[in-house]
Amino acid sequence: MAAPSPGQEGEPGLEAERAAPAPLILTALPGELLELIAYCGPLSAADVGRLACTCRRLREACQPRGKVWREQFRRRWPSLMKYYNQTESVNWLEEYKERHKAGLEARRVVASFSKRFFTEQVPCDGFSDIETLECPSHFFEDELMSILNMEGRKGLTWKYYAKKILYFLRQQNILKKLKVYLQHPADEQTFLEGAVLIDQYCNPLLDICLETVQAQVDDIASKVRKFLKSKNPRHPSVTSKTGEVSQEVSQVELQRQVLDAMNYVLYEQLKYKGNEVDYYNSLNSYIRQVLIHRTGIPISLSVLYLTIARQLGVRLEPVNFPSHFLLRWCQGTEGSTNIFDYTYIDAFGKGKQLTVKECEYLIGHHVTEEFYGVATAKEVLQRMVGNLLNIGKRESTDQSYQLLRDSLDLYLAMYPDNVQHLMLQARLYFHLGIWPEKVLDILQHIQALDPSQHGAVGYLVQHTLEHIERRKEETGPDVKLHSDEKHKDVCYSVGLVMKHKRYGYNCVIYGWDPACMMGHEWIRNMNVHSLPHGPHQPFYNVLVEDGSCRYAAQENLEYNTEPGEISHPDVGRYFMEFAGTYYVANTELEIRYPEDTELTCATVQKTYSENKE
Repeated sequence: MAAPSPGQEGEPGLEAERAAPAPLILTALPGELLELIAYCGPLSAADVGRLACTCRRLREACQPRGKVWREQFRRRWPSLMKYYNQTESVNWLEEYKERHKAGLEARRVVASFSKRFFTEQVPCDGFSDIETLECPSHFFEDELMSILNMEGRKGLTWKYYAKKILYFLRQQNILKKLKVYLQHPADEQTFLEGAVLIDQYCNPLLDICLETVQAQVDDIASKVRKFLKSKNPRHPSVTSKTGEVSQEVSQVELQRQVLDAMNYVLYEQLKYKGNEVDYYNSLNSYIRQVLIHRTGIPISLSVLYLTIARQLGVRLEPVNFPSHFLLRWCQGTEGSTNIFDYTYIDAFGKGKQLTVKECEYLIGHHVTEEFYGVATAKEVLQRMVGNLLNIGKRESTDQSYQLLRDSLDLYLAMYPDNVQHLMLQARLYFHLGIWPEKVLDILQHIQALDPSQHGAVGYLVQHTLEHIERRKEETGPDVKLHSDEKHKDVCYSVGLVMKHKRYGYNCVIYGWDPACMMGHEWIRNMNVHSLPHGPHQPFYNVLVEDGSCRYAAQENLEYNTEPGEISHPDVGRYFMEFAGTYYVANTELEIRYPEDTELTCATVQKTYSENKE
């Protein structure tokens, strides 16, 4: 059979070839469709970059200010979108590069901190290189947050220092806001904003903002309006909407109705109350915590009460009364200087209204008229900060020292030349053994302000200079080896999760000595001589689950049958990972205990595999 000729039946001819659809070319698509494909597709930033290099059409579709790079930025760092206005033109490619660069810089800085500050608390001058960074601060902070939010039990050391850096950066930003706030005219300084700034500074890692707090206050005010409307539908305060401030109510009887409605909603309906059981808890001073737990102390409850009253058209004023903060409500001519023209309100006591004599009964002694006067916003903040200072002085823990440092910073931001608090700050830094150069600066400032402090200043100067000299003479880390003959009695190693036989607490070992290295006074106070082996046995530095650091005798420790994570704030300072039954030492701790990692792994394998059997 002859081969079919072109065009015969059974073979596609030229006409069929002409009728076949032309192959689809990507660049032939409309520009909007090209952009949509690149925008919606699963392309990485590197993919988009390569795509833009292929031809002019794709370069136009992936233009720096277009949707494609905006979407790349949004996918990678969604939390940063709040910083951008939807209508403004943004070079998203440049923003992407800047954020990526800031991320690398943040990780470089965090990685350097462990080596620099392993043996001491991070002093404020340790952050000096961060303050000079050229990248936007919110980019840097966002990378720190991404480090803190890393899942799993790894990266503990990075998280530890990222937290410290973020703490510092946010505090610096809040301090700037506080100084701006203090520069405002007195009638523009709201008490609520001042209280929020204090809360933010002492809790910089929490999500606290004035808008959120104000919204919660607005919600309470709306509840009061609703109740007030049920009692008096024609009351002038009930017409305002949520978030709006009512016109000032002039008639005393109408003001009384507002206060009665407030007392019912706050204390009866919402169950706010003064915290008599745990009065000296710092949470009572933080306005956000007051709103969450509905409990506080006189001054924090007064700020809340006053703010709600003013929103409802009733002007109350703060009174810096000794031992018990109060509010006053004018019953006579506005602005009267006669203390008997006012009724005094105890927000801590469920809004009880007091006379002058009843105020004195409240604190148990007579006071002069000056204590019934109105307090400024700055004076209210001073008292709030003073309360936190006193709480910080009550204990000697890491948490109380941090509170003391934070409250001193706030106080000195308001009163930078207060000699008493400058001296307290110098003594605190001296006691903690941090930032000796700053101690000398503070002491020099004190001497210039008050030469009569020469004796106390001279003592601290001398010992601070000695500390600086000792630091210069330090040669390197003290390395301890289990294989040394003098360490032959040391049974445990760093990273092991232990249990205290006597007190039952769980802990992790982060250091050890072949014998007790504490002074005679500590040994006597802790009754170490009553132990069978006394001070002549190995002692271990341990991080305890309650947040404390202790020095435990070897005979009082035993392996933990159910080793778990120890929720101590300093775990990341010494360990980089929790490996399920033990902690893995970071580089700095391993330098000091080079043989412990291997010993810990061997101990864990032997101890817990035997338990399983």
